[in-house]
Amino acid sequence: MISLQSDELLETTVGQHMIEADKVAHVQVGNNLEHALLVLTKSGYTAIPVLDASFRLHGLIGTNMIMDKIFGLERIEFEKLEDIHVEEVMLTDIPRLNISEPILKGFGMVINHAFICCENDEGVFEGIFTRRVVLKQFNKYIRTLNK
Repeated sequence: MISLQSDELLETTVGQHMIEADKVAHVQVGNNLEHALLVLTKSGYTAIPVLDASFRLHGLIGTNMIMDKIFGLERIEFEKLEDIHVEEVMLTDIPRLNISEPILKGFGMVINHAFICCENDEGVFEGIFTRRVVLKQFNKYIRTLNK
């Protein structure tokens, strides 16, 4: 059993551990699926946030969502990519975190999601809280305890 001797990590907020918005690949509402697929492919991610011009979060778009939309009965209909917009395909019912929420809440959410989008009090996208960041912080914390 792991003994957490210090509450220092658990007293931090999600915002202190997230990847900031300017480093997160995203698309905007109004972009077509061709653009979204290019961003997804170039970034290497399977899902990315969909934002508006004011950087408010509207949902997530993923490679599998795009592919489902262009699969025909006999072939993949690539020509559809430029005519369909991300808001027609994106997932809007997504988990969200406020940057001021405790990291413990984020820990629970990344069990079922690779990343959670983070917003400020005005609903502006601030970044993502990832499973990778959680594991890195936990690893660092455990190594510190074992010294």
